[in-house]
Amino acid sequence: MSDAPLLRVVRGIPTAEEVAALVGALLLAGPAPAAPVAPLSRWARSARPSAGLRPGPGAWRASAQP
Repeated sequence: MSDAPLLRVVRGIPTAEEVAALVGALLLAGPAPAAPVAPLSRWARSARPSAGLRPGPGAWRASAQP
């Protein structure tokens, strides 16, 4: 591991509480969002197990399809 600091104060003298607030805000921001996943084709979805039929628009029509 590198000994380089993750944060560096370039101006001012922050208190321990101010540094803690900054670290907390950075942790809440979380990592960058992942790249979007390409949607599956109907063929690929048909091979996956399903949780069964779900009520909603089009459910009646879907009940007749394998």
